Amino acid sequence: MMKLAVVIMMGLTANFAEAQATIPLLTVEPVSGGGSNYSVSLQVLLLMTALSLLPAMLLTMTSFTRVIVVLAILRQALGTAQTPSNQILLGLALFLSLFIMSPVLEQAYDTGLKPYMDESIEFEAALVNVQAPFRVFMLNQTREADLLMFAELGGYDGFHSDDDVPFKVLLPSFLTSELKTAFQIGFLVFIPFLVIDLVVASVLMSMGMMMLSPMLISLPFKLMLFVLIDGWSLIVGTLASSFVV
Repeated sequence: MMKLAVVIMMGLTANFAEAQATIPLLTVEPVSGGGSNYSVSLQVLLLMTALSLLPAMLLTMTSFTRVIVVLAILRQALGTAQTPSNQILLGLALFLSLFIMSPVLEQAYDTGLKPYMDESIEFEAALVNVQAPFRVFMLNQTREADLLMFAELGGYDGFHSDDDVPFKVLLPSFLTSELKTAFQIGFLVFIPFLVIDLVVASVLMSMGMMMLSPMLISLPFKLMLFVLIDGWSLIVGTLASSFVV
């Protein structure tokens, strides 16, 4: 990040020379506690970089992955093609993830962002405080086997505590665990609709209607079953309660 800021400074035209003399673009001052105090312009640069990484952070550090995978499998099990549409599924997954992650976001705001905006802590301390709730959330969802696998691949012998786990090991471990959990939930969701498809296909074959598509006949029965058991509430409630916050 420091090198990127220096390159940007070197590429500025001469028209900014006077402004640069009064408003430094890159200023890092040591503080008494042993940290560093960054200039406002550098903090804005870091903020803009963080915003550009926001979609990747949404996919890798929240409950979004598990939710969207389960919803996609549910749509496939129902056999409704593009209904609900991708936009609806993404919107539902986004706001459900926001609901699930609200305690984590509130803790990150109260311990990191708000004190930094009040100028009571430095930028580095605020960054650590913001990361801490997300680390706890991700570790709670991560399987120990996945964590040990990526630690071994990364050349680590082991970790004495959760604080020693680096993000480059935690992120892939968390994503792998989320995919495993999502497919397990998806399997359980798929079974009832698969049974309906098999029953309908068997009935059609016994009646000699082999040219009639079983999916066409089973779709109303699957929709009726899903509505009768209040399927959306069950799916959303199960997903929300499956996370350890």
